[in-house]
Amino acid sequence: MNIDSIKTGIVIDHIKAGDGMRIYNFLNLGEMDCSVALIKNASSRKMGKKDIIKVDIVPDTDLNALGFIDPNITLNIIENGERVRKYHPELPERMTNILKCKNPRCITTTEQELPHVFMLVDREKDEYRCLYCESKAPAL
Repeated sequence: MNIDSIKTGIVIDHIKAGDGMRIYNFLNLGEMDCSVALIKNASSRKMGKKDIIKVDIVPDTDLNALGFIDPNITLNIIENGERVRKYHPELPERMTNILKCKNPRCITTTEQELPHVFMLVDREKDEYRCLYCESKAPAL
């Protein structure tokens, strides 16, 4: 299999095998007008198998939110065909409109124009809570 290199964009690497489509959907890559390569079950010395996503633009999204989905992924930022930055996303202190509060008594249920805001309360447990009702964040 031959996947072209990208000139500018991101490569999301070390995705747990089978989770690539979840990240693809989370980033709404199907809605973007760009080239996207989703490689599933690629061989990996560290992981055995992994998924990889290559996108030829940098999405206008907080990529650190990917750390909530899979803290082991690696983000590679590509410019002019060269990797200019490689990092593991850190859990953001605050996530807005990434998760939706499932508490039926939360104000976001009745006031639908309010943003869904979750704050990081425990970095060790990757635990987020709703800013308004303090309900625990749902799993993605």
